[in-house]
Amino acid sequence: MTTASIGMAHPMADKAAEPAREKAVEQTAANDSPILVQTASTPIVKAERGKAREALSVFARAVLPPLIGLAALIGIWALVAMKTSGFPSPIKTWHAAVIIFSDPFYVNGPNDQGIGWNILSSLKRVAIGFGFAASVGIPLGFAIGRFKFLSAMVEPIISLLRPVSPLAWLPIGLLVFKRADPAATWTIFICSIWPMIINTAVGVQRVPQDYMNVARVLNLSEMKILTKILFPAVLPYMLTGIRLSIGTAWLVIVAAEMLTGGVGIGFWVWDEWNNLKVEHIVIAIFVIGIVGLLLEMFLLQIAKRFSYEHS
Repeated sequence: MTTASIGMAHPMADKAAEPAREKAVEQTAANDSPILVQTASTPIVKAERGKAREALSVFARAVLPPLIGLAALIGIWALVAMKTSGFPSPIKTWHAAVIIFSDPFYVNGPNDQGIGWNILSSLKRVAIGFGFAASVGIPLGFAIGRFKFLSAMVEPIISLLRPVSPLAWLPIGLLVFKRADPAATWTIFICSIWPMIINTAVGVQRVPQDYMNVARVLNLSEMKILTKILFPAVLPYMLTGIRLSIGTAWLVIVAAEMLTGGVGIGFWVWDEWNNLKVEHIVIAIFVIGIVGLLLEMFLLQIAKRFSYEHS
């Protein structure tokens, strides 16, 4: 009787305890579920945070050094303005720049025009002089590099004339052309031609002799040698010469326009000095630097685009 009672009590006890077990299992699952989700998502969260930190670090390395440099420049500038009578402060220069660039293309006469027209006029002179220099200097560089006799004949002339200051050629231009504008263009031409001649000639001379031997075996014409062998190999050297020439041309045009007058950024600087507007001269310095930087970056992108080194 006792044994039977005990044996019958177990199923009933199990049924009575079953809801409690289910509740305990549900509670355990509820408690364990967030832990499992958190454990599974932790590596993903850490990876995303690592990528964010890396991107922030790259951004900081790219942006902070230039910002610190500019801040240091402005700080030195402000200090000099405080110590020097008549030298404009950064705030005064900024207000003047806002006024100047609010109407950069005004025209009040042939010698009173906005800074925009002066920049375009200088760029036009640079483009014309530089274009003439490229049309003469690059073919001459190919010829000097290709033919030893011509190289030996022209090298002393280049060595003699290349160190001459570009502005020393300005009076020759005024004497020959009788006008200031073509004289300034002539000065750009004569100062731009040397880097293109020298770099192109060096590039031709450094073409591997094996290439020329193959051309001789195949009996290629001189035009085929120029277009199929020399030009692709010399192009990086040629573009380097062009970059050096355009930088020199932009430097020289400012000084040439100071002496010749007319419309141009150099003349604008000299005219503002005569009007004792030093803040305008500081603005012109920044404008000249920015335009020169843009020209350099433009030619650098062209050089990368046509470079055969990584093709």
